[in-house]
Parts: sequence; C-alpha cells; structure tokens
Amino acid sequence: MKSPNDELPQFDDDQHLLPAIAQEASSGRVLMLGWMNRAAFNETVESGKAVYFSRSRNSLWRKGETSGHVQEVEQILVDCDADAILLRVHQTGAACHAGFTSCFYRELNRTDNSWQEFEPRQFDPADVYGKSTPPSPPNPNE
Repeated sequence: MKSPNDELPQFDDDQHLLPAIAQEASSGRVLMLGWMNRAAFNETVESGKAVYFSRSRNSLWRKGETSGHVQEVEQILVDCDADAILLRVHQTGAACHAGFTSCFYRELNRTDNSWQEFEPRQFDPADVYGKSTPPSPPNPNE
C-alpha cells in the first residue's frame, strides 16, 4: 500500500525512520515519542491505531499489543519539512511502558538540578510485561 501522498511524510526509503510524537487529542498533552518507518506509517493509516518501529527489536511495534494500552488515531499531521509526524490519539490506559500516563513524567527541579516525578504511576510494568521497572531514563521503544 502506498501512503496517502508518496511525498508526505518524507521517507527516503523503506528503512528510513522519522520521529513520531503521540499527543492526547482531548488535552493536547504529549504522551510519547516513537519512530516510524514507511511500513509503520502505512499500517497506522490503514488500521487507525498507532504503529511504531522499535529500534531495540528492529521490528514493527503495534502500540498496546502486549499491554492493551492502544492509541486510536484521530488525526495525523506532518511538519513543514515532512520529516516529523504528529499523531493526535485517544490513549487507552497509560502511554508509557514505565507505567505512567505520559513518557514525560519527570521534570527538572531547577533549584537543585534533580529530576522529580510529578505524576503517579498508573501500573506496575512487572504486572503487565513480566519484567521489572525499566532503568532511568526509560526506553520509549520497549
């Protein structure tokens, strides 16, 4: 299947990866950053569910296939250079594999330059994935 317009997004070839930002459609909150190749993009368009390319597994990653925390895609946007993708999604469950609503759950305390979690964990990764909590910082492609 071809993308809706072969020129958008700008994949140089089938292996080229572009950053793909997932944003909660209702609130505008950034949930995560993943990567897409042409196959992930085309499957996202076709299925209406977010599909990324996992660099660590070197394969397509269908968001929620293990956890059930899927992303239903409402809107797909591409930036002015056609080299970054924004998915406006409806997130089921938590987006972050570390158990948080968003992968961006830590903020820098500029008083002492320490990182602090500012939201509660939604689930224990060991319960969902059968492994311990990922090391800090977590890999968004797991």
